[in-house]
Parts: sequence; structure tokens; C-alpha cells
Amino acid sequence: MATPSGQLDTIASPAEPQALVRRPTDARDRAMRRHEPTIIGAAAVVLFFVVWQGVGIIRETAPEGLALGPFKFIAPSQLFLPTPLDIARAFQAYVQDGRIWKDVAVSGQELLVGYVSAALLGIVLGLLIGWYARLRYALDPFITFLYATPRIVLLPLFIIWFGIGVESKIAVVFLGAIFAILINTAAGVRNLDVNLIKVARSFGASDLQLFRTIALPGSVPFILTGLRLGIGHALTGVVVGELVAAQFGVGQMMAVAGATFQSSKVFAGLFLIAGTGMLMTFSLQKLEQRFEAWRPRPN
Repeated sequence: MATPSGQLDTIASPAEPQALVRRPTDARDRAMRRHEPTIIGAAAVVLFFVVWQGVGIIRETAPEGLALGPFKFIAPSQLFLPTPLDIARAFQAYVQDGRIWKDVAVSGQELLVGYVSAALLGIVLGLLIGWYARLRYALDPFITFLYATPRIVLLPLFIIWFGIGVESKIAVVFLGAIFAILINTAAGVRNLDVNLIKVARSFGASDLQLFRTIALPGSVPFILTGLRLGIGHALTGVVVGELVAAQFGVGQMMAVAGATFQSSKVFAGLFLIAGTGMLMTFSLQKLEQRFEAWRPRPN
């Protein structure tokens, strides 16, 4: 717009400063939305432990119970529910004792060898079963039978076959984790885009080329889901195997602590096992999110 002197009007429009003001706010909003799950989750965990510790404080200050109007709240004894501070002190004593390093090394070996073996064999068998229908028909009865069988039932046989060392626990971990990985991998292959396979075959692609370029990349999201689900089964196998018969291990420590009524030490082992599982699961979840775009979508 020209002024009477003939110069252009350089006054900014009202929308421009508003946009400049909005941009930082929008950036903060996006950052808050991005970190909202972490913030809410962390706050919920902190609140949970504060309430838990509060129960212990009530138990110490009012051992006969706390009256809340017509209701009376009686905190459970320390034997049944130790406080987070009691568990922290038990974990500190466990570390200072030095036994923790041997237990973690044994349980870690059982978890690592059994889980990695299950992952390798489960992915290979899942790809083959999902691709070759006749092989799936042949192996499906055995897979269904073993998957439906509780692994703890087979533990006495594993102890007879392999002894009470790490070998029997590795077998339990392997058998617990392989089916989640195998079944999800096979499902990924069976959910491949048929049109891609037809086009590749029309150009003369061999089965090996189809595996490398279509089957394996297309199954990656399903494989990662199977790996994530297999973690829980693998950790269950470690603890159950060590509860029954073991010389060392976190599960064996928990069994001894439970038999001697050291509930704080049992909770310390529980948090150690659960923390390991959470760390592995979150790592695979992050990796799974990177391949989410590869997952087939319904038409």
C-alpha cells in the first residue's frame, strides 16, 4: 500500500506477529505430545511407589490400623508386603554380599543362549513353514502339541537328560520362547502381498531371491513382535527352571529367600528379573516402531 509520500507501507499485517508467537507454542505442544506417554507413565510409577511406601508408614505409626470414618484400614505386615525402602536395603545387601554377580551371570547365560537359539531357529522355521504349505502341514501337529504343553511339565525330563546345570534351564528357555517367534514369523510370511510375489515370479525370481527381497523384509514387523513376546516366556523359563533345581541364579536365590521368609529379598529378585524384561521389551519396541511402515495394511 502506497503512502502519500509515494513510499510503500512496510507495516506488518496483524497475522504475522501472531504466527511468530504461535510457532514456539506449537513446538512445545508437539514436544509435550511426543513425551506425554513417558511423562504419564513415570508419574504413575512414582505415585504407585509413594502410595506403597505410605502403607509402610501407616503400618509403623498405627500398627492396629488407621480409622477412616466408619472404615478401618489395617496395613499388611512386613512379611507379606515389604516397603520399597525395605526392598532397596535387601538389594543393597544382596550386592554387598557378592552373590549377585554369580547369580546374574548364570541366569544371563541361560537367558542369552536359550533366547538367541530360539530366535535363530524360530525365524528360519517360521519362514519355511509360512512359505511351504506342505511343510506346515507336516510340522503343525508337533508345533501345536508342544505349544499346548506347559514347559514346566517337561522340566523333570530336562533335568534327567541334561542335569541340574545350566543346560536344562537353557532347554526350558528355548522351548518357551521359540513358539512365539515361530508362529509370528510364519504369520508374517502368510500375510505377504501376493501381487508382489506374482510380479517377482513373472521376472523369473528364484525362491532364494523371493526370500531375500520379499519374504524376509515383509515379515520383519511380525518377527520383531514374536521376539518381543518371546522375552516374557524366556524369562519365565529362567525363573521356573531355577526354582525347581539349580545351584546358582536369580530364581534360585528367590526360592531360598522365599523358603526362609525373606520377602524383601524375593521382591529384589523379582524387580531384577522384571527390569531386565522391561529393558529388552522397550528396546525391541523401539526397533519395531522403525519397521511399522512395513506392516501390511487392510485394503
